[in-house]
Amino acid sequence: MHKMMKHLVPLGLLLVASSASAGIRQGEFSISPVLGGYSYEGQQHLDTNLVFGGRAGYMLTKNLGVEGLFDYVNPELTGGKKDISMYRYGGELLYHFMPDNTFVPYIAAGFAGLKFDGANATSKNTYGAADYGVGAKYFLTDRFALRADVRHIMYNLSETVTHNVEYTVGAYIPFGGAAPAVKPIEVAPAPEPIKVEAPKPSAPKAFLHATPQNITSGEQSTLQWSSSNAKNCSIQPAIGSVSLSGFTTVSPTADAEYTLTCKGEGGEATSKTAVAVKPVPVVQPAPPAPVVEQSAAKASAAQLCSPTVLNIKFDTNKTAIKPAYQDELAKLGTFLKDNPGAKGSIEGHTDSVGNKKANMKLSQRRADSVRSYIIKKSGIDASRITAQGFGPTKPIADNKTAAGKAKNRRIEANFSCE
Repeated sequence: MHKMMKHLVPLGLLLVASSASAGIRQGEFSISPVLGGYSYEGQQHLDTNLVFGGRAGYMLTKNLGVEGLFDYVNPELTGGKKDISMYRYGGELLYHFMPDNTFVPYIAAGFAGLKFDGANATSKNTYGAADYGVGAKYFLTDRFALRADVRHIMYNLSETVTHNVEYTVGAYIPFGGAAPAVKPIEVAPAPEPIKVEAPKPSAPKAFLHATPQNITSGEQSTLQWSSSNAKNCSIQPAIGSVSLSGFTTVSPTADAEYTLTCKGEGGEATSKTAVAVKPVPVVQPAPPAPVVEQSAAKASAAQLCSPTVLNIKFDTNKTAIKPAYQDELAKLGTFLKDNPGAKGSIEGHTDSVGNKKANMKLSQRRADSVRSYIIKKSGIDASRITAQGFGPTKPIADNKTAAGKAKNRRIEANFSCE
């Protein structure tokens, strides 16, 4: 019997490897006579034997179908005892893959009653048996196919889950169902020559922004811009041609509107930004004090003997002393000459914009620049002056506003007088 089963399975595989045509139809009925082998788990003491059966099915859709099943097996007890019959009857749900193809594989799962009968049957009860497995149909014509199936069958026998295996081959004979629509063969007209049009160049884009947008006369604002799909850019008024992206500082004396214009193959794009300028508050001069020249020098000394913010500004990321602020530093040099006991430091400070480490270095370089200028121009002993950069660590105003940031960007003179 085992030898016969070994020949049945290769025969089924050979049948499904043949060439044919057809497929599954929605709404079709089918009958399937099947023949194969049925193997029992060892604890049942039953030998593998032939199974004869039939299937009756209906396709709910092209993929999903149901089948009723009936199987009959006449197994032998281990030792050669016969007169045992086994019946399996129930139903399965089948899901078909590639239903329009000649070769149609599927998966299946179901439930059936399993009954043993005969003089040598150990139990004549009916058992509920669940099963699952795989199969395939191979259509030789649109109304006849070969099929092969394997099922794993499980049921509870004497409080123990028992496992059986059934493997069958057979015929699948469908009838009824929706006939596949036949599409008429259309003769396509001769294609027209394809016109290849050159892609239109993308329109340029431009972006311009000023930071801060509100300043006091004499302060600076930074213009930052970028562009795409452009070949050249310019900023007006006064600036002219610029790179496709970058930044520069401006110091307008009155309200100003700046326009970035970028041109490319796809056209022209513009972006505008404005800087509002507030005038410097006019401070009424104090009436002249009736003092002699020597008294004025003492008043100046008293002022510089405490931390004092010097009126000096630098270009962005620069340390050079501008000519406009040389008089301010000359006053400090004069103070140090007139007060030989005064010693102290020049301190550099920045706002919180940008990298802290870079701001610390920039403030130190600016403090060094002021110290070197005073020593060189005023002939002061270098040991009397030190320089230190604090970066953004000692703000005197809120860094969230433009005015606050401007106050924090400063140089302080911090001297003690003996």
